[in-house]
Amino acid sequence: MKSQRRANGGFDRAETPSHLIRRCQQYFGDLYAREAGGCGLTKQQFTVLAALENNEGVSQTALVEMTGIDRSTLAEMVRRMLERGLLSRERTEQDARANAVAITSNGRKALRAARSAADRAERLLIEALPLSDRTKFIKYLSVVAAAGDAFAANGSSKTKRKVRRRRG
Repeated sequence: MKSQRRANGGFDRAETPSHLIRRCQQYFGDLYAREAGGCGLTKQQFTVLAALENNEGVSQTALVEMTGIDRSTLAEMVRRMLERGLLSRERTEQDARANAVAITSNGRKALRAARSAADRAERLLIEALPLSDRTKFIKYLSVVAAAGDAFAANGSSKTKRKVRRRRG
């Protein structure tokens, strides 16, 4: 499909990369919900458990960075997951204000139950693409994600400093 450029050089809203990525994300959410059925984990809870699987005891701040889930949403998710026995949390030795989060045995069990559903949803997501293009598609998404990581590491801190200076 060829993108239609407007006279001003911009894209039609329905064809902007950000809009299309968001629609793909929504589609994946629908696929995951269907495939996961009664496993009891939302897509974001699965993301948190998968991130913690090999990163035991990371801070909630690190978990925000690893998952891309905003701080307040993650804090509420962690609270609910603690109540369900999927996570454990304790203050870190280095910083008494920071919480170290770890996956429990119940969390590992829930993660195992949901993993095959998540894998099926991932396969269904790219099924619309020709088999020969799937690897390239994943590669290009990785390139964009790496650019986002670099921006978060460098660009956003510069933006924050500029905003602080303007307020002061």
